[in-house]
Amino acid sequence: MTRLVIRQHRSSIGEKIAARRTLEALGLRRTGQSVEQTDSKAVRGMLRRVAHLVEVSQSQQESKPEMK
Repeated sequence: MTRLVIRQHRSSIGEKIAARRTLEALGLRRTGQSVEQTDSKAVRGMLRRVAHLVEVSQSQQESKPEMK
């Protein structure tokens, strides 16, 4: 699966509570922090809500094949 690197580049001060909680759900706590999430519809929806606060890129690591 594709992995996304999400970096918070703007503060959540002054944002609506829903945007703050979305950042928290993504695992972001402070400006400049980065997290890695699996690409899914749920994560894409959360990123759409806080698009003005984050930067998104694909992970540079090679993904390992999944075991079945």
